[in-house]
Formats: sequence, structure tokens, C-alpha cells
Amino acid sequence: MPNSRHHPNPHAQLHAQTRIRERRQRLAHEAARLMAEGGMRDYHQAKLKAAQRLGIHDDASLPRNREIEDALREYQRLFAGSDQAAELRIRREAAIRALAFFRRFEPRLVGAVLDGTADANTAVALHLHDDDADAVPRWLDEHGVPAESRSRHLRLDRDREGDFPVWLFGAEGLSFDVTVLPADVLRQAPLSGVDGKPMRRASASQLQALLAEEEIAGYEAS
Repeated sequence: MPNSRHHPNPHAQLHAQTRIRERRQRLAHEAARLMAEGGMRDYHQAKLKAAQRLGIHDDASLPRNREIEDALREYQRLFAGSDQAAELRIRREAAIRALAFFRRFEPRLVGAVLDGTADANTAVALHLHDDDADAVPRWLDEHGVPAESRSRHLRLDRDREGDFPVWLFGAEGLSFDVTVLPADVLRQAPLSGVDGKPMRRASASQLQALLAEEEIAGYEAS
């Protein structure tokens, strides 16, 4: 009689894979709900909290960050609709003004305001580029903008990573999150925590073009 250990049951394997896939989907949607309703912006925290709530603790069932981002888009489309679109538009228009304010630092918009998942809880995230890390706080101070200091760990590429200064401040009733990076990082964006690829980012002109495209699309849809 052949040893069954060397001939795994394909039906059992398929069933196990299906269960894992279903768990990943459940976790991705629960993490997306936590992010959308609770204002969480950290994919890893949302993932772990979702796993705790659903009582799913095997690592194979944990969704990738990209799966959570896709679920978040779907959740916002189904449940937030025009409210989320309005909050996104407000933040993108504010980002245009912020990019102009920081233009001497070669600013770029990044994060949820750019990728379209921003909501009422989302800060406008910018990357500024200057080899003098003190230049940005001096600029804020000169313009009477009180800001709170933080730091953020980023991977610049496969070989370089580090902690970089972050400045948090409020303007126009919104929150802004500004990371200061070395000037040479302008050539290639830091790696995304979502998929490990260079972050999507936009200059003022690129964001203006995006807003114009959306406006045209809105007219065509109406």
C-alpha cells in the first residue's frame, strides 16, 4: 500500500487553500473597515487589529498591504461615495497650495491624498528635499507656522534606509505631514511600505493635471 504521506489529498489541499484565501479576504475587508471608520492609517496595525477581532492568527491568512488598499477603495466606493470624494478633493486642492508654499524644497505629494484613498481623517503628506534638515523648520518658523517634530523610518532603496525628520502642522483646518529627505532622493522615490516599490509621488504640475482630468471626467459622467 503506498504511503499516503507522500501523496497528499489534492481535494484537502484545495480546501485548505480556499480557506486561507477566504480568511485573507475577510481580514483585508475588516482592516479596510477599521481604516475607513476608525481613521487608522497604518496597514500593519489595521491588519493585526482585524486578525484579533476575527480570531484569525495564522500568518498565511494575513493579507498583503496591497490587498487591504484594494479593499479600502472598494469600501469607500460602496459606503462613503460622494463624501469621500469631497474630502479627497479638498485635500488635493490644499496640497496644490502647500506644494507652492514649499516650492524651494522640490516638494512632492505622496500617500493617500495622491492615491485616492484619503478621507476626513487623512493628513496631506509631502516629501521635501534639502540636504540641510534644519532648513524646513526655519522656513516654517519664518512664516509663523507652529509645527511638531517627529521622525519616520524609510527605505530609500534596497541598500539605504534611515530615520528622517517629519514636521506636523495644521493649516486651512487640515493636517499636514511633511517628511524632509536628502536632495538626491528626488531622483528616485523611497520604497513604499505597501508594495516595496518606489512610492508614487506628484509635483505641483502633475497634481494640477490630475485634478483637471478628474474635473473633465466629472463633467462627462454628469
